[in-house]
Amino acid sequence: MFRIRRVADDLYPMNRYAVEQVKEILRSQFSEVKEEKIQAISEQLHDPLKYRFRATLLVADNNNGKVKGFAILMHAPDRGFCFLDYIATRKEDSPGGIGSALYERCREEAMLLKTTGIFMECLPDDPALCSDDDLLDQNASRLRFYERFGARPIINTLYETPVKEGDTCPPYLVFDSLDKAGMPSAKYLKSVVEAILNRKYGDYCPQDYITKVMDSIVDDPVHLRPYRYVRESGFLQQEALAQGRKPVPLVYNEHHSIHHVKERGYVEAPVRISAVLKAFEGTGLVRILPAQFFPEKHIRHVHNPDLVDFLKNASAATPEGRSVYPYIFPIRNPDRKPRELEKQTGYYCIDTFTPIHRNVWEAARGAVDCALTCAGELLNGEPLAYALVRPPGHHAETRVYGGFCYLNTAAVAANYLSQYGKVAILDVDYHHGNGQQEIFYLRNDVMTLSLHGHPSTTYPYFSGYRKEKGEGMGLGFNHNFPLDEGINSQEYRMALADALRLIEKFKPAFLVIAFGIDTAKGDPTGSFSFTSKDFEKNGRMIGSLRIPSLVVQEGGYLNRTLGPNAQHFIKGLHNTIWD
Repeated sequence: MFRIRRVADDLYPMNRYAVEQVKEILRSQFSEVKEEKIQAISEQLHDPLKYRFRATLLVADNNNGKVKGFAILMHAPDRGFCFLDYIATRKEDSPGGIGSALYERCREEAMLLKTTGIFMECLPDDPALCSDDDLLDQNASRLRFYERFGARPIINTLYETPVKEGDTCPPYLVFDSLDKAGMPSAKYLKSVVEAILNRKYGDYCPQDYITKVMDSIVDDPVHLRPYRYVRESGFLQQEALAQGRKPVPLVYNEHHSIHHVKERGYVEAPVRISAVLKAFEGTGLVRILPAQFFPEKHIRHVHNPDLVDFLKNASAATPEGRSVYPYIFPIRNPDRKPRELEKQTGYYCIDTFTPIHRNVWEAARGAVDCALTCAGELLNGEPLAYALVRPPGHHAETRVYGGFCYLNTAAVAANYLSQYGKVAILDVDYHHGNGQQEIFYLRNDVMTLSLHGHPSTTYPYFSGYRKEKGEGMGLGFNHNFPLDEGINSQEYRMALADALRLIEKFKPAFLVIAFGIDTAKGDPTGSFSFTSKDFEKNGRMIGSLRIPSLVVQEGGYLNRTLGPNAQHFIKGLHNTIWD
């Protein structure tokens, strides 16, 4: 298994680890590339002005961070084209479709950048240009690969002329139109060739050579070599991005219903998920993906192992069909923990209405897997993903649970993403996101923001005030927006705009949205009165940040409006994040 993600820099440990592996693969696969060129990759990511290309590094890695392959795509925004600098996989790994997946991703990137197409160099498969039989076979194999995508050498130019006497195997200039109709003009190709030869090979190609190649471009429009390895009518054209937008990956735990507390008045019920799923049926707005399984270590990186072990052991020890509610709340002193699991519920819980039962651990663990699967989609280049999960999680802190929440799903996903860049968590549930606040209170790489009912009248009552700003390195990276009961939607959006300005200033690589629908009109746990139109407007505002965003479902308990409200929020996000 592998995923493909964009590496923006080498400042964060996981990114730095990936870049070093890319350099290692380059050394093993391209022995002719000088070491200074290999070391320049880091600088290319940081300093596009120097190289006059914006470098995009895509890596195919696994959950342990091992890079199986990579591609470096150079974007020339002033000329409107992309240049594929390198694409390679590890020698010791079976390709397993990695090369195709990487190139498909390059095509998507180039389409999103609205470029004319991708240009690249390929060594020739013509014996007149290359006399090494083994090398000819390799070159033919590579050109056959690109033909499957419709990419072929540009003909009737002097591009494949050796720069210096004695140079062998001069490369073709290959063009992929990204399935667009028509070919570039001669004038445009000249500007592309001039940019490639000057910016990439300026230290090797003399100006008279560059001028000679440019002057040789006379076909208008440009001609590509006829198909040599696959039939023109049957090459594997890749599915172009929809003229509108791709559907949003949605992941939910198919076994969430094992968490079902049937006591009267317990509003966190399985019907919440089915109500939302039904609203998306036939809309084309989402595509449902299965949840992947992730190691428990991701949970233990966020929650104290003592709490994790308690949830696992207490769930396993509770008889089927029984719910255990806390009723004894000892002072939280590790030396005075009650011996019986049933008594320990109050030691780990912050309220009297969040029970332990046989399936609590499995359900909460499943929700975390859904969110981490969606986080993987962001790392794979998706701009938006939706973890439709229950139980919710944003009230669970490092050492305690409560508010229907056992594991802080959004916090686990945010911590996972923080290995690859800064993260902001925006909590728009009706209740304060005390869990994220406590978990990240001392950190400056994850900013936490929460818009919620005022804690003087709203659960959890003990946190969510404006003066709570973080501590130590985290000072200034926690922001609360407590709002009065009955606030109207326009007033709410003024507070949301303030929160979004803080996020924009922070410049995160990822945004995690703790999404509560309990701000809806008539919700039994809230006092706001938002309609579907309000949810869509809020989604559009957040989406306008255009930050890769993971939506994690939190509260929302008025079942008849859950679906429409969720659909409109995702629609608002979806429409603006792609604009």
